[in-house]
Amino acid sequence: MVDRKKVEQWVADYRRLWRTPGTGDLGKIFTDDVRYLPSPWRAPITGLDDLGGFWEAERAGADEGFTMASDVVAVEGPVAVVRVAVDYETGSRWRDLWAVEYADDGRCRRFEEWPFSPGQPDGHG
Repeated sequence: MVDRKKVEQWVADYRRLWRTPGTGDLGKIFTDDVRYLPSPWRAPITGLDDLGGFWEAERAGADEGFTMASDVVAVEGPVAVVRVAVDYETGSRWRDLWAVEYADDGRCRRFEEWPFSPGQPDGHG
């Protein structure tokens, strides 16, 4: 089981690893067989190797400028919901909801992201 403090630490570790060159430390916060959904509409990424490739492709580099704020919305058993706001120096802005399921060792075994950005089609109309 996880609690709010453990979730906050995991999010801080996620942010730190996003800013760290390479992806060799992803196994510190994700299980080897992680199932990572970058959007509810995309196929899941499975396993650390594929997740590492995805991270490298998605970020401009470990030194890209951004600010990130997060708020743990709910924790129930091994699952947490986190609200995340990311503002990049390039002007890109994202508001996300993360559903994070933890393994017994505190690493994430399932991650689902619901990303939203201004101007993004919202499916209405």
